[in-house]
Order: sequence, then C-alpha cells, then structure tokens
Amino acid sequence: METQKRRVKTRHIILAVMCLMYFISYIDRVNIAVAGPLIRHEMGLTTVQLGLVFSAFAYPYAFMQIVGGWLSDKYGPKLVLTILSLIWGVATLATGFAGSVMTLVALRFALGVGEGGAFPSATRAFTYWMPVAERGFAQGITHSFARLGGAVTPPLVLAIVVAGGWRDAFVLLGVASLAWTVLYLCVFTNSPEQNRRITPEETAEIGYRAGDCDRAKHAPTPWRKLIRRMWLVTFVDFCYGWLLWVYLTWLPSYLKESRGFDLKHLALFTALPLLAGVIGDTLGGVVSDRLYKLTGRLRFARCAVLVTGMGGSLIFLLPMISATNPLMAVLFLSASFFFLEITNPVLWTLPLDIAGKYAGTAGGMMNTGFGVAGMVSPVAFGYLIETTGSYNVPFTLSACLLAVGIVAALFIDTGKTVEADEERERREGLELAGMPAFFHAGSAVRLERHHLRRPLRWRK
Repeated sequence: METQKRRVKTRHIILAVMCLMYFISYIDRVNIAVAGPLIRHEMGLTTVQLGLVFSAFAYPYAFMQIVGGWLSDKYGPKLVLTILSLIWGVATLATGFAGSVMTLVALRFALGVGEGGAFPSATRAFTYWMPVAERGFAQGITHSFARLGGAVTPPLVLAIVVAGGWRDAFVLLGVASLAWTVLYLCVFTNSPEQNRRITPEETAEIGYRAGDCDRAKHAPTPWRKLIRRMWLVTFVDFCYGWLLWVYLTWLPSYLKESRGFDLKHLALFTALPLLAGVIGDTLGGVVSDRLYKLTGRLRFARCAVLVTGMGGSLIFLLPMISATNPLMAVLFLSASFFFLEITNPVLWTLPLDIAGKYAGTAGGMMNTGFGVAGMVSPVAFGYLIETTGSYNVPFTLSACLLAVGIVAALFIDTGKTVEADEERERREGLELAGMPAFFHAGSAVRLERHHLRRPLRWRK
C-alpha cells in the first residue's frame, strides 16, 4: 500500500535532476558574456581576441550534437552524460585560473565539447523514463530551467564578481557542475529495470518493456532512415534557432543602440523577454501533451503547437520592427519570444516521437540546426546592421525565416517513424524470403510488390 500511495515518482525525481543540469549548464554557457569586459581589461585583450573566446564554444557544440546523441544511444546516457558533465565542469572551473587568450579559447572549446552532447543525451535519457503523454512537459520544463539559467546569470555572476572577482565566479560554477555530476550518478539509471526504487505500477505507466534498453544498445544505427525522417525537423529548428540566437547575442545591443535604453534599464529589459521564454517553454510542452490526451492525435498535438508558436512569434515580431515607442518594442519582443519558446519543447519531443530508441542521435540531428544557426545568425545579423545602418533589415529577415519554418512544420508527420520503417522492411524481407529464388532480385520483385494485390499462388 505504501508504494501505491507514494506521491513522488521515480521518473519525476529524475526529471528534477535533469532540470538542474539544464539550469547549471546554461549558466556555464553564458557566464563568459557577463565576465567578458572584466577579462578583457585584466588580460589586455582586443575585441577580436575576445570575439575569438566567445566563438570558440559554438563549433564543437554543433559538432557534438550528433556525436553525443549517437554515443548515448550506443553506451547509455548515464555513462556519456557523466563524462560530458565532467568535461564542462572541469573546463568551467579551470577558466578561473586561465592566464592567456589561448588558454581561454581552449577551455571554451572544451566547454563546447561537453555541453554539445548534453541535451541530446538528456533527450535519450527520457526515452525509457517518460511516457508519450508526458514527453512534451518533460522537454518543456527542462528547457524552461535553461532559459531561467540564462536570465539569472547576469545578477548571479555580477554578485560573485563584486564579492571576489570574475575568477571566483568560474571556480564556484565549476564546483556546482561537478557536484551535479555526483548527484546524477547517485540518482539516474538508463532504464526503469535498473532502478531499485521504481515500482511495477510506475514501470507500467511509463510503458517500458523489460530488455528494451539493452536491445537498443546493440541495434545498428539506421542513419539513412534517421536523415529521411529528421531533416525537416532539423530545418524547422534552424528557422527557430536563427531568431533565438538573435535574442541571445544582439538583444542588449539592440535595446541600447536602437531603442536608447540606458545601462540602468538595460538589465531589466534584457531579462524580460528571457523570463517570458521560461513560461513559454513550460506551456508549450503542457499544451502539446494535453492536446494528445484529448484527441489521441500525436501529429496534431505536436504540429499545432509548432505552428501556433512560430506564427505567434511572427505576429508580434512584425509590429516590433515598426514600433516607435521603446517600451512597446520591448513588450512586442517579449511576446514574440514567449511564442517562439512555445515551440522549443515540441522540437525536442519530436526525436522521441519519431526515432524512439535512436532519440539520442535524432535529437543531435535536430539540434544541429540550432548549432548551425548559431554559427551563421549572429554574424549575418551583425553584417546587415553594419551595411544597412539599421536593425530593421536583419529583423525582417528573421521574420521571413519564421514564415518559412511555419510552412515546413505543416509537413512534419509523427506517424512516419524510424521503427515503423524498420518493421516494414522486416515484413518485406520475410515476404521475399518465402518466394522462389529467381524472384528475389531485380524488376520482377518490384513488379510483384507494386502491381499485385494478393500473394502469388504458385501452381504445382
């Protein structure tokens, strides 16, 4: 009776641990932007050298998306995410002792390696821990904590800097990351059957079948099928990521240079859109799961939220461009970012829906779109500002990409899964195995499969 009355379920404890990882990792990712001016002053760096330090994170981050996800599929997210968190924790801590620009670049590169595979590994971790009807919420709440981490980084890092200097900020955050690794090792298991705390009732709720995790590790990765089913999701993620990177990199400059906010108001109005995104992330996952429970139509539950989120973001972005009142521009930006982030949990849930046991690799493929956008969007945005002398043109380009993403999202089909492709090929293979040898190859087989409605009845 006690186990049935237990309110806190094992999967929710694991979800809480993953939320903490998203929160800490995002602080470790963006803390360099806050400490950048102090680092530049102490080390005498040029703007080009500081830009090199900033960009060193992005390239390994994009590369590690697929690699980290694939490794999690093959060796389990517990081992892979442990190693990755150790890499980014040590890199963050060691940044506090850096003495040259090349050391900073190397440590930011290592941080990109560690964090690049973290989110796809976390997505793979949810494969056997979250039932289909809770996956949207799980992805939404974890990414809400990521956005919350980005929002609290400026006051948190500045408070530590005031108390002890910028180096102390990296040391303390590195220790926090390593402490999370210990917690993760104590709590997480790759599957419910490896966890001593979980009840049979909760295992049934999740829908886990004994041995699924081990079988998945030995299954060869179907790269061609994954690319065929995930390329459109990756493209939509690129359209989403383009505007998100604009918020993460150019928002303070836009508010200061184009809208005339002073430093006293800049921190508040920069944080406001990010806090709106925290709400959007959670709401998008909850709404998608609710739609699925009400209708039983998974494709509708996912695509409706995608189209609504990107469409709402576009609707509020357009009047922001032409707004004359700076405060109204901030409100439009916040509303646009709120709707943009509604789509984020759905994008991260689609690899689970479409790829199943290959969700790590598929999640890496999907987030590669975001990584590529991170390499291109900030640079293109800055180039257009420099050549046109206005922020309106690059924001208009971002709006056009959102519109293209909306159209692309309409064609995403969660019913066309990788496992369904494998099952169809298995059945076709069995049918072929039952035919005479001289029909096994060539056009005869294709002719029979496409033009005969019934199996051939061979005459004696």
